[in-house]
Amino acid sequence: MKTKKFLKNILTAIPVFAFIYVFMALIGYFFQKGLIYDPSRRFVKNPENVGLNYEDVYFETSDGIKLNGWFVPQPAGGKVILFCHGNADNISFFCDSIKQFRDLGFGVFAFDWRGYGRSEGSPSEKGTYLDVLAAWNWLVAKKGISPGGIIVLGRSLGSSPAAWLCCRHKPFAAVIESGFYSLKEIASQRYPFFPVGFILKYRYETGEYLKKILCPVLVVHSRDDRVIPFSHGLRLFEAARPPKKFLEIRGTHRNGHLTSENYASGLLDFVRFCGTIR
Repeated sequence: MKTKKFLKNILTAIPVFAFIYVFMALIGYFFQKGLIYDPSRRFVKNPENVGLNYEDVYFETSDGIKLNGWFVPQPAGGKVILFCHGNADNISFFCDSIKQFRDLGFGVFAFDWRGYGRSEGSPSEKGTYLDVLAAWNWLVAKKGISPGGIIVLGRSLGSSPAAWLCCRHKPFAAVIESGFYSLKEIASQRYPFFPVGFILKYRYETGEYLKKILCPVLVVHSRDDRVIPFSHGLRLFEAARPPKKFLEIRGTHRNGHLTSENYASGLLDFVRFCGTIR
């Protein structure tokens, strides 16, 4: 009798669990955009607040979206970092990074994705590709900076559009920081019980883009990263063509570049390395 009752309870519970499973999968399908992008319109500071002169600029994408960015000029003979930030906040939250790059002797062009900060539109995967391409074109056409004078640096989600751009243009170097191999793989690790391949509408195939990049590549990742596992950094490095280098840092996903003592020196060493092979 107890066995029959147990089986009856199991059979009764199956439809309930099935409903919950399907319901959660549907939530993931229809609301995944909000899980991937976390934009903010609120500005907390600007480069002047960290002692930097800058130019507040607006430029347009090929599909007519007006984007906002900050250009901090480089010293004579210096390279310019095209900074592609991650999925959250906006450029005003990355002033410490902008100052860090400028203190190392680089110019910086930091821009906001569509839907972030003062940029128009709403974020999407295709949109981020068009956005980074527009930022590149602005640097080359409006500022007259040659591709050989640009370092494309993508952090977290921004590393994927950065890698995509470097498949189509050849900058001085590409820096892939705290990136994932593909959005499908990182989503599968976080939600192993769901058919992510069918649910996910966004791809961001960073590893596949890296296989096609012809400029030198630096992959930066922290073993302490709890958002994107260190293994993704190793796989990205494996995917990249030589010449390439790997920089292991410490610290969190969000602040490792600021707290890790070897981040700045590692970036400078890589740039010097790039100079020796050209």
